[in-house]
Amino acid sequence: MKEFDTYIFDLDGTLLYTLGDLTASTNYAMRAFNMPEHTTEEVRMMVGNGIKKLIERAVPEGNANKYYEEVYNTFIEHYLKHNADTTKPYEGITDMLATLKQHGKKIAVVSNKYCKATEELCHRFFSEYIKVAIGESDKIKKKPAPDTVNEALKILEAERNNAVYVGDSEVDIQTAVNSGMPCISVLWGFRDRDFLIKNGAQTLIENPNDIVACLK
Repeated sequence: MKEFDTYIFDLDGTLLYTLGDLTASTNYAMRAFNMPEHTTEEVRMMVGNGIKKLIERAVPEGNANKYYEEVYNTFIEHYLKHNADTTKPYEGITDMLATLKQHGKKIAVVSNKYCKATEELCHRFFSEYIKVAIGESDKIKKKPAPDTVNEALKILEAERNNAVYVGDSEVDIQTAVNSGMPCISVLWGFRDRDFLIKNGAQTLIENPNDIVACLK
């Protein structure tokens, strides 16, 4: 694996294990409106395209359901209060980020997670290493559009031709393609090896240390 100057990371399933809190808030919103709850594995396959899409997938009849907006708002209210109850960095992530920083690498997070939650979680867990954290908002197109990646590169004053996107899903692979950069797909996240390969993954890693093993 080659060394890059800039590393742009997805958040959920890549840097942080967030599935427990996402499932808890989803089911809190489901219960509030007497809707069927979902298992952790079901929620695992619903995430990746932002909170609105998560709730659309969770609610019977999706966004055609008359309570869709209310369920969405209930989720947001609960999740902003409980997004760190069980959420934590995957093993080896903090050391990997520290090593990248020590080597002078530029680092950012670009996520489809609700913007406020993205910023809060990055500050809580990675404030020493990550100063640029961009999440889902109405101001910019979300992944797999390249807009949020382009914004991160602009803020970092980084060159695209020596940047890499790191993520755990098919959305991240397509985001990298649309952004004109390579993608490193991680195997500790929300999608398995076979799924990622079927969706175009070319570089897969099993351990965060694999990202920094090539650093000189």
